[in-house]
Amino acid sequence: MIKVGIIGGAGYTAGELIRLLINHPETEIDFVFSTSNAGNKISKVHQDLVGSLDLEFTGTVNPEVDVLFLCLGHGNSVKFLKNNTFSDKTKIVDLGNDFRLEKDKVFDGKNFVYALPELQKEAVKSANYIANPGCFATAIQLALLPLAEKNLLNNDVHINAVTGATGAGTSLSATTHYTWRDNNFSYYKPFTHQHLGEINQSVKQLQNDFSSEILFMPNRGNFSRGIFATVYTDFEGTVEEAISMYKDFYKDAAFTFISDEAIHLKQVVNTNKCIIHLHKHNNKLLITSVIDNLLKGASGQAIQNMNLMFGLEETTGLQLKATYF
Repeated sequence: MIKVGIIGGAGYTAGELIRLLINHPETEIDFVFSTSNAGNKISKVHQDLVGSLDLEFTGTVNPEVDVLFLCLGHGNSVKFLKNNTFSDKTKIVDLGNDFRLEKDKVFDGKNFVYALPELQKEAVKSANYIANPGCFATAIQLALLPLAEKNLLNNDVHINAVTGATGAGTSLSATTHYTWRDNNFSYYKPFTHQHLGEINQSVKQLQNDFSSEILFMPNRGNFSRGIFATVYTDFEGTVEEAISMYKDFYKDAAFTFISDEAIHLKQVVNTNKCIIHLHKHNNKLLITSVIDNLLKGASGQAIQNMNLMFGLEETTGLQLKATYF
């Protein structure tokens, strides 16, 4: 069994990891670290785990675990690893943004691989240290990569994407209170969202002469989970040619699928899937991409990467049922 440690155990992504790992046939949770909850039962915080997990949060770590998941706020993974040493055999998956960009990928002799499986599967298989992609970045990259591979991103890319309230984490703020979020809609970080760095980086990995702008408008939706992204750019071919291109690019992808029908969020919520739909209007190709922000956008993708690192079937522990109604 793969012995697992989780750091930052009280948040949404850690909760999803725990739920997946206790049902994963090849893993055993060794410890869940949380300084603010040390000594408390995990099911006191993640209350749906009553009867499923009889384990307490701890304030100490086991440096010999096989794999360590970092579920910390952005910028805190570096701080944690500076203060805590693990075995050279311990693989690390960081769910934050500390190591996603090329300029940040080497830390203390560790080379972190940016791990979008649809782009980097072979690199992930041989990696010991993983930078798990961001949620918006996952949905948007999967919408764009087939075009980048064919060097077809030669004009500005326009993106409008909506995320659920869980994308903001568990800490309360003015825009996460129920009374503000309910029956409400707003944008934030227009054109400057932090995931643009990794999106541009991956696009240029496939199309190194990409020089157009990616214009990204992130939005807050009044639902709990999921990302609905609409992306459009110039495209000279037919929609049939685009569909064929996308299906070919993702033919070996375990969780990314092209739908012939228009798509919606309930098709992917509570799954590790990304579903994509293509529509052509005049010279514009519209790509719609939907994921669950906590699963394919975070913890599910982290498990997918763990499976690849340990030589398991990519889908192990991730055959999940959508919350469709």
